Parts: sequence; C-alpha cells; structure tokens
Amino acid sequence: MKSLHLLIAAASCAAALGLAACGFDTSGDEGPAEPEAEGITLYSGRIAGAIGGAVDSYEAAADRDVQVRFAETADLAATLVEEGDNSPADVFFAQEPGAIGAVAEEGLLAELPADILRRVPPEFRDQDGRWVGITGRARIVAYGERVDRAELPPSPFGLTAPEWRGRVGWGPATSSMQQYVTALRLTYGDERTREWLEGMVASDVQDYPNNVAIRDAIANGEIDVGLINHYYVAQAIAAEGPDYPVRVYFPPRGLGSLVLLTSAGVLESSDRKDEAFDFVRSLLSDETQAYFTGSSKEYPLATGVPADPSLEVPLEDIPSPRGDITDVTELQATIEMMQEAGAL
Repeated sequence: MKSLHLLIAAASCAAALGLAACGFDTSGDEGPAEPEAEGITLYSGRIAGAIGGAVDSYEAAADRDVQVRFAETADLAATLVEEGDNSPADVFFAQEPGAIGAVAEEGLLAELPADILRRVPPEFRDQDGRWVGITGRARIVAYGERVDRAELPPSPFGLTAPEWRGRVGWGPATSSMQQYVTALRLTYGDERTREWLEGMVASDVQDYPNNVAIRDAIANGEIDVGLINHYYVAQAIAAEGPDYPVRVYFPPRGLGSLVLLTSAGVLESSDRKDEAFDFVRSLLSDETQAYFTGSSKEYPLATGVPADPSLEVPLEDIPSPRGDITDVTELQATIEMMQEAGAL
C-alpha cells in the first residue's frame, strides 16, 4: 500500500476527480449515470476516444452494457487499492504498465485464463498471469522541419550535446517518460542514467505537461526535437495529411526506443469474472486489435495481427529493457532520481 502511494504521490484520488463518469458522456453536465443492472464495470485509464470503438464492439457482440469509469491510470490504481474487495470494478484497463503492476502486487487481480495469456508473446504479459498487454506504444524521438534526419544522434544520450541546447522537449511528469527513465536505469545503471538526466537539465531541455504538447511545440517551431510516444505523431499525420511538419525517428542504439504497454486485468473481487474474461478476450481479438492499430496507430500485441504499414520499425526490432519496469519500487527510485537531478 505504501509503495503505491509513493508511486502516485503527485496524483489526487480519482474519486475526488469525479471518477465515476460512466459511459462515454464526459461532459459532466448531468453527472454520472446510474449503473446498469447488467454488464461489467470497466475502470479505464484510456480516454473514451481511444477505447470507445472497442467497448462498442463488445457491447454489440455480448448484448450487454459496459459501465466505464475514466480517470488517470495512477488515480484508478490508487482507488482500486483503497476500495479493495469492495470495488465495483470488474476490469482495469491501464494506460501505462507501472500502475497495473502495482495493483497486481496488492493481490487484487485474478489469474487470467491460459487462452487469454497465449494470445500475446510472453514478454507482453505478467509472468504470474495477472495482466496481459493489449497494445504497444514506442518511445521515440520526434523531430521538426529544421532538423536533418542525419543530424539526429544514434541514442537519446546524444541529446545532451551542445548543438541541442534549448532545442529539445520532454515531459518529465508523464508516466511514459518515467517508465522510460526506469528502463534506462535497469539497463545502464543509476550512474549513467543520472548523468544523462543532469545533462539534459544542464542543456536547457524544455518541460511540457504531456506528449501532445511536445508534438505541437515541434510543429509550431518552439523546439526541434522531443521525446514522446510514436502514435501521437502517427495520429497527427493521419488527421492532417502527409505534410504534417513532425516526423518520427527510432534511434538505433541501446534503448533509443522502447515499447510501453497498455494492459488489462480482471479484479479478483469481481462477481462477473466470466464476463470480464470475455471482455479481455475481445480486446485481443483480431478485429479489436485491428481497430487499435487503425485508429491510434499503436502496435497490436496479439499474435498474428499485422501492424499498420505506417509503422516503420517492426515491434520485434524494438529493444526490451533489463528488469521489470512495472516494479513499483523501481519506479519510485526513478522519481526520486529525477527529482534529485532537477528534472522534476
């Protein structure tokens, strides 16, 4: 319990943020809808725009309503721990891997059936079978029109060089950036990672609140390079057309890129486990995996589902870190290091 609260020390409780915004009406004008008599309750760290089609497809196939509660993934994880066995949740859909790992470590997730676990390769699921990856997002370097691709360093470690001073953006408060720094620590060690963080701060790296803000800052010419997830650029290109002024670069060395998972687990306290398992199965179906790939340009994790052709680097070519980046203790150590280095 203590470790989870350390992980989300900067996050307020989801209940205080209006967690129970059920369904896809997020306007808040009429307040949360009353729970339906039938159907599972999904706690989703993914926004309605990212999962709406998947939920709609399941509802149509199962002929049941899904009550969805939206909030930040870390807030939902804290709420699940606070609620314990009294939680109304049946399924937890996490945007980032660290929080679902924390919920699993609290003993709140049921072991998933073998057929669900077999849908994805072992590296994309919990070794104890408590959660399974749904999609992958690659950490990459995004760059703008003032940058020649040949100028970009072979690793993000090179972004501390003098020529990049003041030209790079990152989002140190985002969970995806913190997971990436955790991966660096586990792969290269604390000393090398701390040196890089301090070097980035000394190089006047620009702070942004999220990946979208970094992408837009590149497009607007505020900065030239940013550390973000790949699909933010892919989505913008799909919406704006091929002339959108931001491109994606997968640095070829070390952990220049890294796959972060969205993932799902079923609550041990659920009295609708069979329905909840079926919902997770639906997320890994060929049709829903294709939906995620087409709508948000994420990497499908289910075996045999092809990635969108616009993704220039195959999933299997993106390196994996050493160790477990879902470990709450490791993530807390990362946050403390980033604070000490002046990145947070």
